[in-house]
Amino acid sequence: MQIIPAEKLADRVGEETGVSDWFEIDQDRINTFADATMDHQFIHVDPEAAAQTPFGSTIAHGFLTLSLTTPMMMEAMVAPDRMVMAVNYGTDKLRFIEPVKVGSRIRARTRLVDVTQKGPGRWLLKNEVTVEIEDVDRPALIVEALTLFVTA
Repeated sequence: MQIIPAEKLADRVGEETGVSDWFEIDQDRINTFADATMDHQFIHVDPEAAAQTPFGSTIAHGFLTLSLTTPMMMEAMVAPDRMVMAVNYGTDKLRFIEPVKVGSRIRARTRLVDVTQKGPGRWLLKNEVTVEIEDVDRPALIVEALTLFVTA
């Protein structure tokens, strides 16, 4: 995460702010997510049955991939100085484009889209986050992620 003066955030609107490291999606993570969300559809948790589908293997839940944007964004986004906390504020324009097969590596490419001061010491940042899949032309997803930063 790049920490910059809050009053300089708007200067970065329209810029790509960073790209996260690659992150591997393994079957254990998919299974754990299935348990947490009670979504045990075979395409996610049964490698033998999933191998018979057009995907050829299990795939990550779309919402698992979305949830992983948070730690990846933390590597790639800008944030205001004097930050006390950051809060997930929601999303705009979410699209799941390409499934993430087990064993794939993903990363997030982040572009600052908008900055709004919501009050004293409160900054709402909208980032377009594109989750890329290594060696795949189309991204896994594109989302406009909203983060509220509270500063001292």
